[in-house]
Amino acid sequence: MSNHRVAYAYAKSLMELAIERGQLEAVYQDLLHLADLAKSNRDLELAMRNPIVNADKKLKILKALFEKRGTTDATLAFFEILCRKNRIDLILEIAREYQTQYRLHNSIQVAEVTTTFPLNDALRAEFTKIVLEISGMKTVKLVEKINPDLIGGFILRVNDRQLDESLSSKLRELKAEFAVNHYESKI
Repeated sequence: MSNHRVAYAYAKSLMELAIERGQLEAVYQDLLHLADLAKSNRDLELAMRNPIVNADKKLKILKALFEKRGTTDATLAFFEILCRKNRIDLILEIAREYQTQYRLHNSIQVAEVTTTFPLNDALRAEFTKIVLEISGMKTVKLVEKINPDLIGGFILRVNDRQLDESLSSKLRELKAEFAVNHYESKI
């Protein structure tokens, strides 16, 4: 079975456990914290994926990182189950998949907006409205990025869809169009 399918199955099981215990939000925050730790500390990610580091050591690392934080008992129990099943190396993929399932469960759509300047409230509201129409979800979380290379306009990404209304892409299209020689010699 592929890692994605395994991560999906474990994340789904964890979500059901969290819902049953009334700890859905708390487990989400724990796994969000884990993903942030892995993003900011590459050594943690490498240690979790390393087949040479045994599962018990990986569990000790996770417990050391999370016990002082006030982590839920469901999250710690889940770490132990992953250790016993020898799937602790997939913990980061499971954390990402849990976040995806959490957003689906709560009807939250994440969208990425890239512009050349910081968004004001009016533009933010307009992008939120567009994303709500595209996705059909109830809530939108906008991830705002600034890229001066766009020259002007914006790029909006929602799941696997991309709306590119930047001037730099329009200039690339014009350049490609002018590169094609439409002149035909009638000699």
